[in-house]
Amino acid sequence: MKIYKTLLTPLLSLSVLVAAGTAQAATWCESGKPVKFAGLNWESGMLFTDLMQFVLEKGYGCKTDSLPGNSIAMENALSSNDIQVFAEEWVGRSNVWVKAEKAGKVVGVGAPVVGAVEGWYVPRYVIEGDESRKIKASAPNLKSIADLAQYASVFKDQEEPTKGRFYNCPAGWTCELDNSAMLKDYGLENSYTNFRPGTGPALDAAVLSSYRRGEPILFYYWSPTPLLGSVDLVKLDEKPGVDKHVDIKVGVSKTFSEQAPELVAVLEKVNLPIDLLNQNLARMSKERIDSAKLAKLFLKEHPEVWHAWVDEDAAKKIEAAL
Repeated sequence: MKIYKTLLTPLLSLSVLVAAGTAQAATWCESGKPVKFAGLNWESGMLFTDLMQFVLEKGYGCKTDSLPGNSIAMENALSSNDIQVFAEEWVGRSNVWVKAEKAGKVVGVGAPVVGAVEGWYVPRYVIEGDESRKIKASAPNLKSIADLAQYASVFKDQEEPTKGRFYNCPAGWTCELDNSAMLKDYGLENSYTNFRPGTGPALDAAVLSSYRRGEPILFYYWSPTPLLGSVDLVKLDEKPGVDKHVDIKVGVSKTFSEQAPELVAVLEKVNLPIDLLNQNLARMSKERIDSAKLAKLFLKEHPEVWHAWVDEDAAKKIEAAL
């Protein structure tokens, strides 16, 4: 018996440690630890963030928080588990993400959006004209980014009239670095200024202002967004063989994926059909609704979408909170 007791004691201790570890993994929110989100500053990113926060708070009793910062800073924070969730990660666009993923520090789960696009755009009237607005085509043979070399004067930069102006992403966004590299790759860096608006809304304002006046403008943009649904644009072709497939995931820290698998299982189910998403983003813009309010309205109006993300008990709690 003495031998059995000697063996039993460490076995029981090991069992307690294993059980404690399992409990810890299943009770991230019960332990009082907040789930920290990247405070994304583009419309769809803000909406996804608010939807996920509301679902975790009301459905699963979690405390949540969001920390502001540009996407690169937030990806670094995710890799060190200073934040746990990056609601709309455009996988493969950022070297920070790629390195962190290879190092096993971050994980991409689910597919919050399918069918997203990005690229360089001009208004359709630049290429085809617009008879109803008495606008003549100023670049009738423009089809690809490579063609832009001959049209710098069409997109004249008022501050540097000898160059054209390309409206890039705001500084600090992942796409800003990619677009800057493209200007060099296409041999356009000496004929176009690389203009970086201060914010996403500033980029929108520049596009819409030029569009209303019927002026040429060259800019980077993406979908899902309200803008692409409200103006008539043409996406310029890239070099043959370039495949810019956009893969959007929910980015989570490796620590969070290991310690809160029950919450990650919810996040990986989050998905909004892109047409429905664009409609809601347009509503956000048109009705001047902030993303937190729109998230609640969406949850009230589209239970058929979000019920698939959560279990029955959580669904009841979310319904009651609405």
